[in-house]
Amino acid sequence: MEQRTVDLMQKKLKRRYAAEWRFQWYGRISILIALAFLLLMFINIVGKGYSAFQQTHIRLAVELEADTFPSPTSDTAALYSADYSGLIKMALRKQFPDVTNRRDKRALYQLLSSGAGYNLRDRVVADPALIGQTIEVWLTADDDVDMYIKHSPRDNTGTEPTAERLSEKQRTWLEQLHSEGRIEKQFNSTFFSAGDSREPEQAGIWGALVGTFFTLLVTICLSFPIGVGAAIYLEEFAPKNKWTDLIEVNVNNLAAVPSIVFGLLGLAVFINFFGVPRSAPIAGGLVLTLMTLPVIIISSRAVLKAVPPSIREAALGIGASKVQMVFSHVVPLALPGMLTGTIIGMGRALGETAPLLMIGMMAFVVDIPANLFDSSTALPVQIYLWADSPERGFEERTSAAIMVLLAFLVVMNAAAVYLRKRFERKW
Repeated sequence: MEQRTVDLMQKKLKRRYAAEWRFQWYGRISILIALAFLLLMFINIVGKGYSAFQQTHIRLAVELEADTFPSPTSDTAALYSADYSGLIKMALRKQFPDVTNRRDKRALYQLLSSGAGYNLRDRVVADPALIGQTIEVWLTADDDVDMYIKHSPRDNTGTEPTAERLSEKQRTWLEQLHSEGRIEKQFNSTFFSAGDSREPEQAGIWGALVGTFFTLLVTICLSFPIGVGAAIYLEEFAPKNKWTDLIEVNVNNLAAVPSIVFGLLGLAVFINFFGVPRSAPIAGGLVLTLMTLPVIIISSRAVLKAVPPSIREAALGIGASKVQMVFSHVVPLALPGMLTGTIIGMGRALGETAPLLMIGMMAFVVDIPANLFDSSTALPVQIYLWADSPERGFEERTSAAIMVLLAFLVVMNAAAVYLRKRFERKW
């Protein structure tokens, strides 16, 4: 009888150990699957976006005829009005003297970006002494040429999409320029220094970055003091009654409300009622403040609850008032968690698009915003707009902008970890 009982117990133990072993492996497999999908996502984004950090340029010998420029040439404002596009077209005709047909000339001019004249203009404005000389200058290539150079082999037969956008003559001209060393891929500084554009080769994220900075600045300046103050009051000072219970329930419910609802609220209240400028960082910051407040309040209350009661009792025992106890003892101990919750809330706000679309921050804005009330867009909205563009050149720029956005999120999460470790106190 005893032997049968021992055998039965051993069988149960084996089954229990086997179940624990399977559960551990289920967890490991789940983690591996999650990491595989995450790695696949990063590979896809980086694979499509890394080429956007380079831009194809074509080197031409441009003759800066003195008759083209105003006199005196020291007038910087007048230099901006010169016909730089005409000088570039003349340089292309000299580079390919056999191109005489009007249609072929138009195709030849299309090798360069419509903004190539800005490259030449900046060079001349920086050094007016170049006027009257023939200079070698690198000019931005058209987005179709850029895609062809980056992604098409030298023996392209015209079957790939990048080649279909260019005619046989255009590909022949490009091969001639390449053989002469006049085509080069350079770092795409425009991507980080320019605003949005209809042309992919001229589009940048600087305007969206500035708009995002202003929007997050408004958000953190409002959400942190209001959220932390509300959490301290609800946790430490508010009486426990049906009204505070109602407030707590609503705060918890607001944390689960879809973000587009906050966009509708901001459109109705801030823009239509209070008259806040549409598509401005101040409007975006106010909407994102409403969205991040529940997250900050809930996380701050959680860390306040985690402070041991002995800290409060010791402070009160030596004669401190309740206000002194809260702000001199409890809040300093809870501050690391509050900062962490705030940064996590800001990270969520950084990636939001739907509420910003509702308040008009999806507008096509070329100029860089100078203050909180200028029209602007945000980086997530810029990504959304580029992803919807038909030009193939925007595809790689969309992935590159996503890489920049992910880098910001990583920096913010790293800052949250650092602040938690920096201000954390042991008790």
